[in-house]
Amino acid sequence: MIIPKGKLIIIGGAVDLGTNISASENIKQPDHLRFFEHGILKRIITESAHPYNPLVEVITTASRIPELVGEEYIRAFNQLHVENVNVLDIRSREDAANAAYLERIRKADVVMFTGGDQLRLSSIFGGTEFLSILKERYFHEHLLIAGTSAGAAAASANMIYRGESNDAMIKGEVQITAGLGFIDSVIIDTHFVQRGRIGRLFYAVASNPGILGIGLGEDAGLLITEGKVMEAIGSGLTIVVDGRNIIETNIYDVEMGTAVSVENLKVHVMSICDKFDLRLHKLFINQAVKVVNALSLNIPDSDQ
Repeated sequence: MIIPKGKLIIIGGAVDLGTNISASENIKQPDHLRFFEHGILKRIITESAHPYNPLVEVITTASRIPELVGEEYIRAFNQLHVENVNVLDIRSREDAANAAYLERIRKADVVMFTGGDQLRLSSIFGGTEFLSILKERYFHEHLLIAGTSAGAAAASANMIYRGESNDAMIKGEVQITAGLGFIDSVIIDTHFVQRGRIGRLFYAVASNPGILGIGLGEDAGLLITEGKVMEAIGSGLTIVVDGRNIIETNIYDVEMGTAVSVENLKVHVMSICDKFDLRLHKLFINQAVKVVNALSLNIPDSDQ
């Protein structure tokens, strides 16, 4: 197993125009894009190989409004005094083969995948030189790859791309395909708490108990180092579903369209600063969160 030298940050997303456009929303108003990740964006910068002046490439491929999303990410990074931010507006496999784009990702310190439709990411980048370069750099150099919403869901080798929350435990309702493959042995779902997607993750883990399920809430993120330790960042919650100790399930016996039963799934809840060891499948709860929260709000801790 290759231990990556790079770092991976996956973020649960937020309800913004880049990922959830309704007919009543005016997509000409970028102020509606809620940049939930300001705290997490800062962590992306500080964890990069050059935290004082990183070269950031934002990939808007997943979004249906890439121009607006790209502009907002540039603005958000600029607010953190990061000026060297560019957008890779890749909308096809032909775009992904652009020699200038390939050269840009060879030089980037941070590559950020935005939200939208994760199937666009897997179908456009799968099997390309673009993805090969990213993976080579992630595993052998100090490249930081970040993804929010669809960008997070597509980060793993296995990816949920379809499935209604209400019917998730019905056999055949949750659809899984190959993701971008930056991390193995996990499957990631996003907007997790807010959209009630626990059933999707239960089904995904029940269908392959060797895969750890990760459900990222909005404004929740995980910093994954060396492919083995996950640290919770951001204010939201992360749900971890471990199926290794499943005693029994009928998922392989029931007909398509029938409800699935599972016995003995293990569920963990992570909040800011908690860590999870992917080798041991063990959660380490941080006992100093009160102090961390006090510092983040610039207020004194009352116990000191």
